[in-house]
Amino acid sequence: MPGVHKSLQRTQKAAPLSLKLGELGPIKPMKCRLTEGEVNYEVRGSGRPLLVLHGGYLDHRHIVNVMEPSFNESSKWQRVYPDLPGHGQTSISDSIQNHNQVLDVLSEFIANICPNETYAVAGESRGGFLARGLTVKEPEKIDGLLLIVPGRYAVADPTNLPTQVTLESANELLPELEENEIDRFKKLVVQNREILEKIRKYKLPAISLADTEYQNRLNENYQFSFDLDDPELVFPKPTLVLLGRYDIEVGYRDALKAIENYPRATYAILDKAGHSLSWEQPELFTTLVKDWIKRVESYENYQ
Repeated sequence: MPGVHKSLQRTQKAAPLSLKLGELGPIKPMKCRLTEGEVNYEVRGSGRPLLVLHGGYLDHRHIVNVMEPSFNESSKWQRVYPDLPGHGQTSISDSIQNHNQVLDVLSEFIANICPNETYAVAGESRGGFLARGLTVKEPEKIDGLLLIVPGRYAVADPTNLPTQVTLESANELLPELEENEIDRFKKLVVQNREILEKIRKYKLPAISLADTEYQNRLNENYQFSFDLDDPELVFPKPTLVLLGRYDIEVGYRDALKAIENYPRATYAILDKAGHSLSWEQPELFTTLVKDWIKRVESYENYQ
C-alpha cells in the first residue's frame, strides 16, 4: 500500500470477538484492515464494548497495564485496545494529516470490531483528547466517557501548568538509570522502583516504535475543526475525568473549563499525581474507574 510508513504485517480480518482472560493463554495483538491502512489491536474480555485509547508516543500495552486491574474474569466488558495511528504496530496512510482524520480511522475501526453496537470510550492524555472528539463525532453511539489526564499536549498553554514537584522521591535509584530514563523518572511526582520498571517495560519500548514524522505532522494540525469546549456540545452520559494536581504536561485547569459539557461527570484532581497518575495513585485510580463502570452499566438509557 503506497504511503504507509510501517511495513504491513499479516492481516487478519476483524470480527466481533469474545476472548476471556486466560482462556487462550497470552493474548496476541490482531490486525484490522481499514480504508487507510490497518490497525494493530488487542482485546480482553467479552461483553459490552469499551474502546481504550493510549497516550501519545506510546502503544496499547501501556494502557492495558493501566486499565486491566479494574476488571476481572467475570466482568461483562469487552476491552478493545488499539495502537493509534503513528504508534506501535499500526500502519496508516500518509493521507492522514490531522486529528479529524484520526477520528475517522477510530470510528471505522470500532465499527469493524463491534458492528451495530454502542460502546464506551476511555482515553489517556492524547487518547483522552481523541475520546472527547468521538463523543462529538458520534455521540449517539457512545455510552460513557473516561478521561485520564486529558489534554492537548502540543498546544498546551504553559501558563496553565503547575510547577514540577516530586512528593515521594527515590534518589537511591538515580545511579542506575539509563540516559533515556533520567528525565522521565525525575518528572514523576511519586518515584519508586515499581514505576521505574513499568517505564522500562511499557513506555520505552513503545517510544522506540513511534513514527516521529507522523507525530510532527499531527502536532502541526493538532486541534479539531470544531471547538471541544463549545457549551452546546453537551455529553449527558456517565463520565469520569481524572486529573493530576502536579501534571506538568497538560495540567488540570484547561480540563476544568469543560465541566459544564459533562453534566454526569465525576471530576477528580488527585494529589500526589502528575501525568503518570494511574501509576502514581493506582488504588484510587482503580476505585474511581470501577465506580464509573457501575455508573455506565446503570445508565437508564442503555438498552
